[in-house]
Amino acid sequence: MSQREPALHRELFGHIGDTAVHRYVLAWPGGLTVRVLDYGGIVQSLEAPDRDGVPANVVLGFSSLDDYVKNSQPGENRVFFGAVIGRYANRIARGAFTLDDVGYRLPVNDGPNSLHGGPNGFDTRVWSASELREPDSVGVRLDLVSPDGDGGFPGAVAAQVTYRLDRHNRLTITYTATADAPTVLNMTNHTYWNLAGEGTGDVHGQSLMLNAGRFCPVDETLIPVGDPVAVDGGPFDFRLPTAIGARIGAPHPQLGIAGGYDHNWVLDSSGASFAAQACDPGSGRLLTLWTTEPGLQFYSGNFLTDDLVGTGGRPYGPGAGFALEAQHFPDSPNRPDFPSTVLRPGEVYHQETVFQLSTAD
Repeated sequence: MSQREPALHRELFGHIGDTAVHRYVLAWPGGLTVRVLDYGGIVQSLEAPDRDGVPANVVLGFSSLDDYVKNSQPGENRVFFGAVIGRYANRIARGAFTLDDVGYRLPVNDGPNSLHGGPNGFDTRVWSASELREPDSVGVRLDLVSPDGDGGFPGAVAAQVTYRLDRHNRLTITYTATADAPTVLNMTNHTYWNLAGEGTGDVHGQSLMLNAGRFCPVDETLIPVGDPVAVDGGPFDFRLPTAIGARIGAPHPQLGIAGGYDHNWVLDSSGASFAAQACDPGSGRLLTLWTTEPGLQFYSGNFLTDDLVGTGGRPYGPGAGFALEAQHFPDSPNRPDFPSTVLRPGEVYHQETVFQLSTAD
């Protein structure tokens, strides 16, 4: 194998009952090593070199399948480490929406609201997986059929998520889906990042830039209220690189509601465009994100707890990682003024998000 030839292999990660769960290792020598589970489509680890070429795992996760399964049980404060989220990423108010004059009820699992597809979302499923070897990338394709009525949502949905790792240290996540009846669909990936290395402390000193001049204010249950508002130089303005923790304690009512950042930013451009960039000044690691989606949910890990022990054997705690979830807006099925998340028969849901790791000068 040449120095720049990628590697891809599968290994047993555990069992859920009689069902085997596998881990797929995607690696480019001298670049990234990414481990993806067919349980939940989870990005379990991602090793990236620092400015001196020293690799570290820069995403939060667990070392065992038992920990992932335990964390996926219904209850408050699930963390969704690295998982594919569906059918509906983010919150739907009161677990209810109307489509084509028909009302639907969803299980509520986040106060009065439905969050991330409810208590048994896509993050709890074992997906069918197949390896991908292409001229310039290696990857894994995950397939799942979500039956009519799954999680309270109408229509059967055939979903596919593909992870591809290329020679430019880019991890590209492509989502496609079709439905046999009108439904709503909003998928994302819920990886938490700590560019200094998972388990090394909080991310408040790492900088973030968001290509967004507006964000969605929320009520006390984190449902958007009113129209998106301008960031206008306040604590929600990340148009220039700013430390995540620089203003997280500011006396702003929206920060008080969420205990920090847990909001949707309205991206200034769309169609595979630049969305965000984060940097750890100590290691020099730089994360750049492009997406086809109109929104980006930035969550600063406000409710992570010390009893979450990561892949490196160290406890996490509040602020141990940040999530950048490319998606449509929260509660869009109840907000006709937001970009639509309706998927109808004959249409193809498509989303692509690219994460690139590099180092700053």
